[in-house]
Amino acid sequence: MKDEAIKIDGAIASESLHGMRREPTYAGVLSFLRRNYSKDLTGVDLVVSGVPFDLGVTYRPGARSGPQAIRLASAEVASLKPYPWGFDPFEKLSVIDFGDCYLDTHHPMTTHQAIVDHARHILSSGARMLTLGGDHYISYPLLKAHAEKFGKPLSLIHFDAHSDTWADESTDSLSHGTMFYKAIKEGLVDPKRSVQIGIRTWNDDFMGVPILDAAWVHHHGPHAVITEIKRIIGQHPAYLTFDIDCLDPAFAPGTGTPVCGGLSTAQALAIIRGLTDINVIGMDVVEVAPAYDQSQITALAAAHIACDFICLIAKLKESGMLEK
Repeated sequence: MKDEAIKIDGAIASESLHGMRREPTYAGVLSFLRRNYSKDLTGVDLVVSGVPFDLGVTYRPGARSGPQAIRLASAEVASLKPYPWGFDPFEKLSVIDFGDCYLDTHHPMTTHQAIVDHARHILSSGARMLTLGGDHYISYPLLKAHAEKFGKPLSLIHFDAHSDTWADESTDSLSHGTMFYKAIKEGLVDPKRSVQIGIRTWNDDFMGVPILDAAWVHHHGPHAVITEIKRIIGQHPAYLTFDIDCLDPAFAPGTGTPVCGGLSTAQALAIIRGLTDINVIGMDVVEVAPAYDQSQITALAAAHIACDFICLIAKLKESGMLEK
């Protein structure tokens, strides 16, 4: 009877944090990749959590529903060894789904500190974070918590259609287009040891961050992008943030600010899979807005991207870098 109980709903019934779940993709409790839902951080290597926030958007709202959509889509990739990795990352890593960060939407100015505190609590356990957004503003408080933990300034590996470095001198803005301006100004991010990939909107001041824009990626290909990222970042602790609008709207229509001419899903996945030598300390996947999605293709792309990040962390643990 005990074995029967975990054939479905393993996210709440399984007593182990390890191993993949073979459950029906169309049923069951949908945590991210069927990981245990838990608030217990004991012995956990990686915590998946959601930040359902979209008060900072400038065009179409709806990214607050992103974490749910990505979890739902992740069922499609939860039962087979990820390709092309060929291993079960959950044999190498203990991973839980922590649920979502609580945000009081009636008091929006509490949002920033709520996200910082959420991340501090998780990082204090020694676990790494994979965060599902939410609009891109959430990266700013997440960077604050990661810089406290790993030391500042951090490197930033930023996939996006937009640089998000538009000038903003206000102290209480919740904009999803100015948070990296603030992060650089505050010394959380070193612009010269950071890189932005897929950019295709103009900004008069890119703040010294090297840009591998969408046209550069299309012309040179993923291998050249990987080589440039490694050259720029080296072994400096790097935070990886992936705005799903880095992908062309043909591959990711379900987002708030789509821009034509972007990366394909195949290009983005190839680049991420090549970052095994980078000291990636955390990641977020943001701006999935399922109300505009078609056949879940945007949420599926986000789930695959996040799954590949987990495989990267598994490789870091295998090499001994996870403890650094």
